[in-house]
Amino acid sequence: MTNLNSPTSEADNTPRTKDHRNLIIGLLAVGIVASLVYLGVNQNNSSQAIEQTHTQIAKITDSKNQIQKSFDESLVRLDSMTGMSNEMRVKLKGETAQIAQKKAEIRKILNNRNATAAELAKAKELVSELNDKIGSMEKDVARLTTDNQSLTQDKVQLTQDNNSLTSDLQTTTAVKQDLEKKVDIASTLNASNIAIVPVDMRSNGKEKITTTAKRVNKLVISFDVTNRIAQSGMTDVYVCITGPDGKNIVVPATGTGTFTTREEGDKSYTAKVPVDFEMTQNKKVEFAFTPSGKFQVGSYTIQIYQNGYKIGEGTSELKKGGIFS
Repeated sequence: MTNLNSPTSEADNTPRTKDHRNLIIGLLAVGIVASLVYLGVNQNNSSQAIEQTHTQIAKITDSKNQIQKSFDESLVRLDSMTGMSNEMRVKLKGETAQIAQKKAEIRKILNNRNATAAELAKAKELVSELNDKIGSMEKDVARLTTDNQSLTQDKVQLTQDNNSLTSDLQTTTAVKQDLEKKVDIASTLNASNIAIVPVDMRSNGKEKITTTAKRVNKLVISFDVTNRIAQSGMTDVYVCITGPDGKNIVVPATGTGTFTTREEGDKSYTAKVPVDFEMTQNKKVEFAFTPSGKFQVGSYTIQIYQNGYKIGEGTSELKKGGIFS
């Protein structure tokens, strides 16, 4: 019984083994297909992610380029204001400092290769603020320039007015000086009725007029002075006496000195005579001249000066006496 059933048992097991193999092959096939599907889906997702990343990078790069362009344009506007005067720079010092701070912040973000979208958005906002500051600064520069031009025009006008006033003042001063000179000249005294009297003063006290040189021991000089506009008061009249030898005569007893003339420079005088002058009145002046030695034969010249001008001149001729003179 046993031997008759064995072939039947082996025949029954063979189909079961094939079924298991087919099942395994089927499962493997399903797994492979599932893997292929997963890989395909995953690869598609990866491609989409890469494409999205590239798109984001492109957007960030484009945004960065736009910000850089806008920033460069802002810098150009700033460079156009480099010709500001030192006065303007001082007045705009606060705005210049704020602009410099914003420029530094923008450069820091743009120089960062890994700048995020948020950082670039911040940079864009800073560029906008920078442009606002630059716009405000441009208005201030324009206003200050207008003010400076107005001040320059005012300065030019004031300079012209000052030059005109200076010219008028110089003209007025010149006229005033000319008038003062004319008044000065006009107020100089006039000498008239000049008389030179040679006198022989004798031991008994009597005096006799003589022209004999050896008998003359003094000259009495007299003249009148007058002027219609000269102020009353004391004034000095200088008398210069020149002897026959052409030399100025000095009186040791009274001393001598020099005075300044308007046309001849410094000049030695023989006598300085103080005169108490009265305006519009004739004043008689008289003084006696006695030399240290004897009078010489010849002509004696008397010149009278006042206020630096020669106001009169006269001569006296002393002769050589005869045997009985």
